[in-house]
Amino acid sequence: MAEISAKDVMALRNRTGLGMMDCKKALKEADGDVDAAEEALRKKLKGKMDARTERAAGEGCIAIVVSDDERSAAIVEFRAETDFTARNENFLNAAGAIAKLALEMPSGEITAPSDAMTKIIDEVRITTGENASFARGHKLAGEGTGAFGVYLHHDGKTGVLVQGSGDVSNDTLRDIAMHCAAVTPRPLGVNKDSIPADQVEKERKFALEQAMESGKPQEIAEMMVEGKMRKFYEEVALIEQPFVKDPDKRVKDLLKGGDVVAFERWTLGEA
Repeated sequence: MAEISAKDVMALRNRTGLGMMDCKKALKEADGDVDAAEEALRKKLKGKMDARTERAAGEGCIAIVVSDDERSAAIVEFRAETDFTARNENFLNAAGAIAKLALEMPSGEITAPSDAMTKIIDEVRITTGENASFARGHKLAGEGTGAFGVYLHHDGKTGVLVQGSGDVSNDTLRDIAMHCAAVTPRPLGVNKDSIPADQVEKERKFALEQAMESGKPQEIAEMMVEGKMRKFYEEVALIEQPFVKDPDKRVKDLLKGGDVVAFERWTLGEA
């Protein structure tokens, strides 16, 4: 049997985050092969990790990555059970690595992690003993965009990714991303045409009920509805909102020949 050195035990501990005794035992069983011991530990603990997935993962962070060529960007939500783990540097680095891997996925919603993402998640489960999980992801990309604005709140629990096109700078898009995070009510779409139809219908129905209850003639009631809908669009369409840092301007006034293509505003744990 190969001699197990303290250096090898420490190396395995650094790679797995497990206790010294567990690492030493695994090395003995692997006849001193650090790589084989690491693989054996991960296989052995996988069953225990799977059992943890029933536990609620209510903490975590939002991570955002922009590709080196600035042609694509991704936002992900990575969860853990405790805030202690969610604030750990290794957990935050893992979230960033998962977001970077999301750049390799097709554009649009990412509902399930790739194999490479899953490997990172499993490593976090092993080292923390918690149910770490991939909650969701989204990749934005498109020919000729080349501009993204990113805002991540200091606690890592709210993040905004804004995609622009045309003559608009990353700094301007970052200001718009910060606006998305701070403004109330939160934007529901880039412009009025991108507001979800069910939200528009709900608001129109409410406005019509109010107008009819006022007892006004039909023609006046319809004008009241249209007025309320214009105000609604100004409140929830991103480019129509008063800019949070200068309410005398609207977000669209910042664009100056550019445009906002899409945005994702995420808060940890939201539906």
